[in-house]
Amino acid sequence: MRIRTDSTDSTDPGRTDTGHHAPTDPAVPAGPADPAGSAAPAALARQAVHAASGKRLGASRPRQEGPADLRLVPPALAAWATAAVMLHAPPGVVAGTAIAALLLAGVLLTRRNRRSGPRPAGPGGAGPGGAGPGGAEQEEAGPGGPGLEGAEPADAGPGHMRVLSRVSGAAVLLCVAAAAGSAGLHGADLWRGPVPELAREYASVTAEVELTADPRLSRPRAGGSRTAPTAVLIEADVRRLETARGGAETATRSPVLMIVDPGRARPVTRDDGRDDGRERARGPEERSPWLGLLPSTRLRVEARLAPATSGGDRFAAVLRVKGAGGPETVGEPSAPQRLAGRLRAGLRAATDGLPADARALLPGLVVGDTSRVTPELEEAFRETDLTHTLAVSGANFTILLALLLGPPGLAQYAERRGLASRLGLSLRTTALLGGALSLAFVVVCRPDPSVLRAAACGSVALLALATGRRRSLIPALATAVLLLVLHDPWLARSFGFLLSVLATGALLTLAPRWSAGLRRRGVPPRLAEALAAAGAAQAVCAPVVVVLSSRVSLVAVPCNLLAEFALAPATVLGFLALAAALPALPMAKALAWCASWPAEWIAWIARTGAALPGAGIDWPGGWAGAALLGALTPVALPIGRRLLRHPWWCGACALLLVLLVVQPPPLTRAVTGWPPPGWRMVMCDVGQGDAMVLAAGEDTGVVVDAGPDPAPVDRCLRSLGVTRVPLVVLTHFHADHVAGLPGVLRGRSVGGIATTGLEEPADQARLVRRLAADNRLPVTRAAAGERRRTGDLSWEVVWPPPTTGQPAGVWPAPGPEGPNDASVAMLVRTAGLRLLLLGDMEPPAQRALARSPVAGRLADVDVLKVAHHGSAYQDPGLVRRLAPRLALISAGRDNSYGHPAPGTVAALRDAGAAVLRTDRDGAIAVLGDGDGGGELRVARH
Repeated sequence: MRIRTDSTDSTDPGRTDTGHHAPTDPAVPAGPADPAGSAAPAALARQAVHAASGKRLGASRPRQEGPADLRLVPPALAAWATAAVMLHAPPGVVAGTAIAALLLAGVLLTRRNRRSGPRPAGPGGAGPGGAGPGGAEQEEAGPGGPGLEGAEPADAGPGHMRVLSRVSGAAVLLCVAAAAGSAGLHGADLWRGPVPELAREYASVTAEVELTADPRLSRPRAGGSRTAPTAVLIEADVRRLETARGGAETATRSPVLMIVDPGRARPVTRDDGRDDGRERARGPEERSPWLGLLPSTRLRVEARLAPATSGGDRFAAVLRVKGAGGPETVGEPSAPQRLAGRLRAGLRAATDGLPADARALLPGLVVGDTSRVTPELEEAFRETDLTHTLAVSGANFTILLALLLGPPGLAQYAERRGLASRLGLSLRTTALLGGALSLAFVVVCRPDPSVLRAAACGSVALLALATGRRRSLIPALATAVLLLVLHDPWLARSFGFLLSVLATGALLTLAPRWSAGLRRRGVPPRLAEALAAAGAAQAVCAPVVVVLSSRVSLVAVPCNLLAEFALAPATVLGFLALAAALPALPMAKALAWCASWPAEWIAWIARTGAALPGAGIDWPGGWAGAALLGALTPVALPIGRRLLRHPWWCGACALLLVLLVVQPPPLTRAVTGWPPPGWRMVMCDVGQGDAMVLAAGEDTGVVVDAGPDPAPVDRCLRSLGVTRVPLVVLTHFHADHVAGLPGVLRGRSVGGIATTGLEEPADQARLVRRLAADNRLPVTRAAAGERRRTGDLSWEVVWPPPTTGQPAGVWPAPGPEGPNDASVAMLVRTAGLRLLLLGDMEPPAQRALARSPVAGRLADVDVLKVAHHGSAYQDPGLVRRLAPRLALISAGRDNSYGHPAPGTVAALRDAGAAVLRTDRDGAIAVLGDGDGGGELRVARH
């Protein structure tokens, strides 16, 4: 009988799976020949793999993996799809799916067992226990053969393949049954118990809840005249419930989303007594103690239930809480959560003295705490597809594992590096330390989808390392997906989880091939690996990103490449600061200061990339847009591969891409005609809001209103080449006119801000004053009679009248829309043209303006900026008096207000005006003739 001599000790790279001493020429058959004179099929398979490796047999770390092992991929995908579908399916459908899958799996397995029996002797005369090709060696080696993952046994014939197919099908069906059962149980939490029924009645209740995630602030969003109020959002489970009508207390377990109106509460403190800093953007008087709560804390709240949004939400109801009095705690958080909270608080304390960007980014890079990241910086990261650096993910965990194990390619060999090797730890001890590190990583960084995926994948790989088996990362990823989806089926509907898995899969499959191709074409190895990794992740994830943002970033790959060099030092130094914060805060501060340099670099990359005019292109949103981009990507990849063979064509394409992204103003103007030469006023297309720019010299413009969002007004100013803004005039404090102010201030020299005297709504007025204070800008009040000039641009404020003798912020007899009637109205003169900008004035203020002393100077204006987005509330007498040649209306496409009103448009046309509107015409530029002759020309973009 032939004795098998291959070794399973993965720590000795010099020992191979050959079973004998092999000749150095891989083409020479090895092993005993069968009676027919041919080499054993298993030996031939091993020889083929060695030949593909390009290394002689017996060499250190020969590539013996063979084809990728994809057997776990179908079960993982089947479980993922089943969980996504079954979460909101009726109980009967869930039970039927699980039972049908189990029955079919049983049928497949039974057929296999019934047909199994003694195998006939092979050609060499050996039976089941013989030493021929189908004998003991194959039985001992298993389906993959010795040292070959995914290779079939030597006697793999049609019958054997049918058996494997049935086993694989049964495995898929079993995973479908398990996923259906898990999703059904999790989905049942949404409809069982008293919570859903009480939510439909909008009942008032007293509830005991247990927090399941970190509290977070909702992002303010401009909606018409006001910004949506900021609230604290908390995911929790209702454990006990008592209705306001009385009755016994009911024990239950229903997931809810708590929406807490923090009101004016006392400042929040953590366990260490330091300010939490989570609501820094809202002012110190409004910081909420709700944001200092930790997961697993139990609270008693009085609230009103409301139905959750239908469609894929994982909550049985919404619990609306008035939180002015602060939370009532009835149960302390668990010990691990308290420790994790103190560690994160220590990291925030260590970063308090750093520059703004580093102070915001470091907690995000290390533990995923993005509470200090401003909306403007978040937008820059989104534009450059660097958002994954703010969400703790597999990259962070990989960096930590590399510190412990050394380079991943050497982790299971005697030549491995890393701290474990230097300390002389065995592989199994190293794996145990890695497992503990995984657990600590999840607890400290929170069990977000990307964190769970990274930790699970790393744990499976560590298990393979501990058992001495050959590691395969694709099965590890599939195992991680399978286990996570079965544990938490809601991950099957998470975009974050989908992006994380897609990026990891691209790094394991596409990136190595692309890297090898680049190296064959002379690209240095490290650069080739970085280019391949960034390109593969971008190609696979871009269609999903399009679903979320309706935009394709053109700077994502270079920005990720440049940020990659700083990510590892920032993460490692940040984790060291996290570990040192509790025992030695001064040392943690020093480490955080060192980490601030790479963190500042990452922030600079994001801001610079987002500021480029062609940083991204608009793309159809939704799954239709994703399908279109997904269909174009396979077409573009072969073209790119062919271009690599022609350096000159590659250089030309790279130059074209650079020009497209940078968009030099002379070239852009020559190609697109925008901005048009001699423009005097531009009405920006900012959606449902107002933003105008008045030319005041080279690279200079006066901005009147800023729109509802920073990004559109910033893009408009960049397209016009405006870098200096002597004055920003905010006609009134409604959000659709002032919420975009950060976009005006972004990267520009601004001289000051002029506003109306009526500071309503108060929250928007505070926002403007806070931004002005942060940027050291003076704030003045505009009133009728004020005249200003900058360059050849001059203007006169014609409304509102001064509030002489009245307290600050008091407006005499406001109309039904007080802030609208307090709008700053300006008569502008430029290049022989007269333009009247009315803000959002309503009919009472319009009639008063028509009776004012300046009314005579307003007749026959050239351009009228129509008040209030062309709403139906206009004074016909003022329109007839003005008799404009051109009327401009700023309105959002398909807005819910019906702006502009058809009657208003008809009245303007009856008065002899040409009407242009941003919802149909885009940005609109008014041009002068340059010699002051008063010629009126218009360009649209």
